[in-house]
Amino acid sequence: MRKKVSLVAGLAAGLLLSTLAFAGATKTYQVTGTVVDVMPDMIVVMKGSERWEIMRDGSTKMPDNIQKGAKVTITYRMRAESVEAKPAAKSKTK
Repeated sequence: MRKKVSLVAGLAAGLLLSTLAFAGATKTYQVTGTVVDVMPDMIVVMKGSERWEIMRDGSTKMPDNIQKGAKVTITYRMRAESVEAKPAAKSKTK
């Protein structure tokens, strides 16, 4: 009986760990720069000469008093919205 309980507990633990591994698979990125603009759906920062426009929504954790000129570090994730397949170009053979 103990072997059966140990086996079931081990399998459950393995399943939980594999589920957590897949759930945390989305990589996060960071950008640090100066705030150029804050809009309800986006925050714009300049990192050197590069302009970064990062979408945000109601779930974005952000202080209420962020103003233009503030230095911030933004943590974000990238996700594909859609994927289109196009036919491969025909090769020219002689």
